[in-house]
Amino acid sequence: MPSRDDALKLWKEYNSEESQYRHSLAVEASMRHFAVKHGEDPEYWGLVGLLHDVDYGRWPTEHLKHAREILSPAGWSEAFIRAVESHGWGICSEVEPLHVMEKVLFATDELTGFITACAYVRPSRSVLDLEVKSVKKKWGAVNFAAGVSREVIEKGAAMLGMSLEDLIQETILAMRAKAEELGVKGNL
Repeated sequence: MPSRDDALKLWKEYNSEESQYRHSLAVEASMRHFAVKHGEDPEYWGLVGLLHDVDYGRWPTEHLKHAREILSPAGWSEAFIRAVESHGWGICSEVEPLHVMEKVLFATDELTGFITACAYVRPSRSVLDLEVKSVKKKWGAVNFAAGVSREVIEKGAAMLGMSLEDLIQETILAMRAKAEELGVKGNL
């Protein structure tokens, strides 16, 4: 399996936006956190999270249509590529998340963006003092983080057999561990 350095080089070859980079790091942190909770390999799960949007920077309107052609020649396994493709299930991919790792990626991809938005509007601008109830308050505000599909997140939580509140809590904890790197440490 290629290394994290290899993954970062590949990501940077196809992407350049700082906000997209922080999003990929947030999903990586979330995937690592959930891997530990499930007794799985946090390095492997983290790399799936890091590279889940590998083709987005160059082909945003064709997202996941180019992931395989980027990842396969770079030495990533079929299972790795399938996991990456599964996070767009029903949106831009027909690959259904089946493995728990794929379900976590599907559930937390959009959620990390929503949590980031929630952190940014706090007086502290931080995830470190963000609580589930604050995220839930913003959940029903359709104009808040309007690009985030709540339906996808709820579907992902159901796939994992988790309550939405538990999924939010665990994702917040994952992001707190990397708050500075993700740009959500704020002024705390």
